[in-house]
Amino acid sequence: MDLRNFTVYDIFKRNARVFKKKIAIQSEDRQITFGELYDQVSAVSGWLAAKGIRRGDRIAVLTKNRPEFFSLTGGAAARGAIMVPINFRLSSEEIRHILADTRPELFFFEPDFEKMVPDLFSSGASPRDLIVLGRSGQSFTSFDSLLNHPAGKADAVGDGDPLMIIHTAAIQGKPRGALLSHRGLVACSIHTLGALSLTYDDAYLNILPLFHIAGLMASLTMMQAGGRNLLMSRYDPQAAGKMIDREKVTFIGNFPPILTQLLDAQAAGECTLSSLKNVIGVESPDTVKRFENLGAGRFWLAYGQTETMGLTCMCPNSERPGSAGRPGLLVDLKIVDEFDRECAAGTPGEIVIRGPLVFEGYWEDEELTQQTFRGGWHHTGDIGRIDEEGFLWFVGRKAEKELIKPGGENVYPVEVEKVIMEYPGVREVSVIGVPDPKFGEGIKAVCVLNPGVRLSERELIDFVAGRIARYKKPGYVEFVDALPKKEDGSIDRQKVKALYSSGHKN
Repeated sequence: MDLRNFTVYDIFKRNARVFKKKIAIQSEDRQITFGELYDQVSAVSGWLAAKGIRRGDRIAVLTKNRPEFFSLTGGAAARGAIMVPINFRLSSEEIRHILADTRPELFFFEPDFEKMVPDLFSSGASPRDLIVLGRSGQSFTSFDSLLNHPAGKADAVGDGDPLMIIHTAAIQGKPRGALLSHRGLVACSIHTLGALSLTYDDAYLNILPLFHIAGLMASLTMMQAGGRNLLMSRYDPQAAGKMIDREKVTFIGNFPPILTQLLDAQAAGECTLSSLKNVIGVESPDTVKRFENLGAGRFWLAYGQTETMGLTCMCPNSERPGSAGRPGLLVDLKIVDEFDRECAAGTPGEIVIRGPLVFEGYWEDEELTQQTFRGGWHHTGDIGRIDEEGFLWFVGRKAEKELIKPGGENVYPVEVEKVIMEYPGVREVSVIGVPDPKFGEGIKAVCVLNPGVRLSERELIDFVAGRIARYKKPGYVEFVDALPKKEDGSIDRQKVKALYSSGHKN
């Protein structure tokens, strides 16, 4: 073992020594101390070893926010296995793609998704075992039985070894697996807790899902600090507000409409939110102002992506409203032109990054990895500018990385366009992001139909929702006679945005 090695497993081990009797995980029906959590991690590690799981083997998990996610993460970290958290909002077809891409040795799932399991493995190789996180009426292996297994020894895992594969949104219709290392996850948790001044007295409410990089990193950051992780399996603003007050929650992550709904609950007298010191994420200026007017906490502006552990830049909104924050403590960031030459302050260009937060590459895609890491920098595909005081301002995305973010989820227009073009009678389509009062950004499909074809907005929306994750379906549809084109005959997406960027029909 390397003298200077420190992995995610070491976080669990250290906390068991330093905070043994302190509550680590709290859900609706359970409280788990750091000492108990480490015992669970050791038992899971022993069970994985007995199943023959080795370094680099993949373990897929399909679950909402549950305590088992943490003991499974720690056990996988001890063995050098790679976790594949799956977005439970995806369609069966999309989940099958992730399973085929990563070929997991084990598949963990919660009872709510039990009916999906036969279909997920109907046409491909099945994993060695199917493990249910809770009670089941069928003969699946119970996760609780793993916790009775003799403790296993940690393998010689390096901090540069991968721990997670998180699939990002689909460019050209194909989701890509971002390979995240122990080093990157540990480094991001350190620079985040340093920026937010988090300690073992803090408590984080897991509203964001653990399969999402933002939710995963926030929970690991609180774990690193020795604070409490409180879990909600399903977000309800009234219940969340009451829990924040009752448990003195100090930290949450946010994507619209979470904070708006919490503030509405506060305004209705259902909660005070007085303990909430830090909220970090994306939100409209009006909602941020409402929160700051409570006088208790700070809203943190941020920039990041799955490939950089989620949080690359951050700052309190009060420091530079409208910006995306300053680069974090462990981030080297600059802006470059199309020839990778550094741009002057204030000049827009591509955001490139290097440092320990950068991911290890795309799963089994060496060509794309090399292209992304060209010149010794991670090319984000995002356009930004840096002002004279070092604050990053997000401008947009490169054409090949057009991205829509409804409620914090990543949706690439081409993926939605591909599905819409499968509908008989649709001749052309351009999918764009538009302002949305609830989710911040919505999805709009601008379509050209073949002559004589009749199609309603609802029919098209339902068609898309039946084939990919429902959060990827258009919220708005507009039928037009023609779409603007470039000289090469391709659809000019920027002109489509200029003409049809309102959420409803013009």
